[in-house]
Amino acid sequence: MTEHRPGESMRAEIDQQPAVFAGVMARRGDVAKVGALIAARQPRFALFAARGSSDHAALYAKYLTEVLLKLPAGLVSPSTTTLYRAEPNLTDVLYVTVSQSGGSPDLVEATLAARARGALTVAVTNTADSPLNEAAELSVDIGAGPELAVAATKTYSATLLSLYLLVDAIRGQDGAAAHGIDETAARALAAEGVEAAVARMRFADWVVCTGRGFSSATAAEAALKLAETSYLSARAYSGADLLHGPIAALDSETSVLAITSVGAGGDAMAAVIDHVRRSGADVTTVGSAFGSEIALPRTAEEVAPIIEILLLQRLALELSLARGRDPDHPRGLSKITKTR
Repeated sequence: MTEHRPGESMRAEIDQQPAVFAGVMARRGDVAKVGALIAARQPRFALFAARGSSDHAALYAKYLTEVLLKLPAGLVSPSTTTLYRAEPNLTDVLYVTVSQSGGSPDLVEATLAARARGALTVAVTNTADSPLNEAAELSVDIGAGPELAVAATKTYSATLLSLYLLVDAIRGQDGAAAHGIDETAARALAAEGVEAAVARMRFADWVVCTGRGFSSATAAEAALKLAETSYLSARAYSGADLLHGPIAALDSETSVLAITSVGAGGDAMAAVIDHVRRSGADVTTVGSAFGSEIALPRTAEEVAPIIEILLLQRLALELSLARGRDPDHPRGLSKITKTR
């Protein structure tokens, strides 16, 4: 039996992402068909249900829906259905459930309930024969392939790309902002600066991740990756929320990861970063904006989170190894978490 080397599965799956993106883009015609069916139903607003990493993908989709489709959108609390038995009227509502495994009982139950109450239900999963796909009226297969590491990497980014293509298809477009994203991803994965960030963060006890707009999802996912692979106390805040109170807790013992890509969200982060630096916190900036310490290729703002997370996954991997952990097997976690 071949001996497992710590982090080898997570590293391999991070490196597979350009090829995974190429596959998602090659299948965008299938996503476009689902988008056309949704558009024909003319939903009044959209709701997104998810857990864990998929919840951060749902947050990204919420921004896409509000900005690109100009529809109100919200994040669902599945327990209002599974625990409290609430029965809202969901007639003419688009209800999208995002789950890499498609096997969490609460998400399946909430999707079935939403469909029974009149919603147009869509499953976005990496498991074509999952219970969630059976529960939903429509489905989008992200097609990332098997993922062995517990910490989601390629399934998360492929979910983001699939959600972008779906939302763009609903408005009758062809995903132009993501054309060539496999090549962009390859360039991003080769970017410099991760090793220096690891050296600065290796002995940190508390990390704050922050971003604005679309990149709020990136900050949330980065914090989760750091928590589950390095067992750090990691929190994510929107740049706006950070200034509304949590900044008072920042000091020279705090490491801050700030997402700074080109666009309205990145522009809004400039004042936040200045304020955070005055607190004495050690700030590392990641993104496509000029002056970012970990510099990424420039993209349209609405697809930037698909690229931003790649380097933060690398950072989580390398930091975990530097701290003597095995990011493939975080303690107390399994690949499928079943909640209700």
